Amino acid sequence: MSKREAELRKPKLGLVTVEAAPAEGRAMARRRKIITEAARQFVKQGFDGTSMRDIAAASGIMAGSLYYHFASKEDLFVAVHATGMDLMETTVKRALIGVSDPWARLEAAAEAHCEALVSWSDLGAIVTAHFSPSMAKIQPELIVRRDRYEVIIKELIAALDLPAEVDPAIFRLHFLGALNWIPTWYRAGGEFTPARIGRQLVRMLRDGGRPKAVPKAGAKPARRKSK
Repeated sequence: MSKREAELRKPKLGLVTVEAAPAEGRAMARRRKIITEAARQFVKQGFDGTSMRDIAAASGIMAGSLYYHFASKEDLFVAVHATGMDLMETTVKRALIGVSDPWARLEAAAEAHCEALVSWSDLGAIVTAHFSPSMAKIQPELIVRRDRYEVIIKELIAALDLPAEVDPAIFRLHFLGALNWIPTWYRAGGEFTPARIGRQLVRMLRDGGRPKAVPKAGAKPARRKSK
């Protein structure tokens, strides 16, 4: 396990942790609990199949009390989505600290992105979900928050030494699409950790299309130094 991967796996106080920090008030602790349970219900039953009553029951509160925190199911989904995006953005920004090489920075972002999606499976599914037609009213708000995160990725890609024929926008869409698809097939306990998958993806994008160097005719193979 790499040093960066170990850092990603350190326990931290997430925005959706059920147990609230001592300084938090009961209302904030309850809100965090609701967001956690709402994410689980949305992933399990879908937006259309989940009711406020379902979320209230999962959160251990009366249905009427839920409206003290959120005016509607749509408002609650926006809060869940924003929480997931905030966690993703914070994790990626933290992974970029101290990394200067452009490709190494993209690799660090990919590791953090993958780790976040898999570690926070419910929120990961919310962040990468396709929006239901019934969510049309809140879709613009969801897209604005998603695009704010993608600015980070755009800046990372803009710094790369990509060939002139490679369009950065297509590169970005391919990169994010591959990362966001990982939770659908990833299985814990396998050979590859989420961070290793992210690393491999970037190295494939960087080196996969480059032909292997062919030694010049008559060139002698390099000798290995004796130990």
